[in-house]
Amino acid sequence: MEHSIIAWLIIGAIAGWLAGVLVKGGGFGLIVDIIVGIVGAFIGGWLAGVLGITLGGGWIGTIITAVIGAVILLFILRLFKRGSSS
Repeated sequence: MEHSIIAWLIIGAIAGWLAGVLVKGGGFGLIVDIIVGIVGAFIGGWLAGVLGITLGGGWIGTIITAVIGAVILLFILRLFKRGSSS
């Protein structure tokens, strides 16, 4: 599904914020949450393709995919952050 750049920013903001709420420690602020959400959308889309699953089309499916990818990204970032402070 094709989205405009504005749509990607909105999806990224929503996905990044939701991922920040779901992952312990909260978000990083609006701009970083948007970036995490957009990168999460790519990770979630790639992972869904590799696993052969689809979460439906449209905004809701895209946001769910982006949130899953963003949660995975935040989990990995927090592992590295925790590991580097030891």
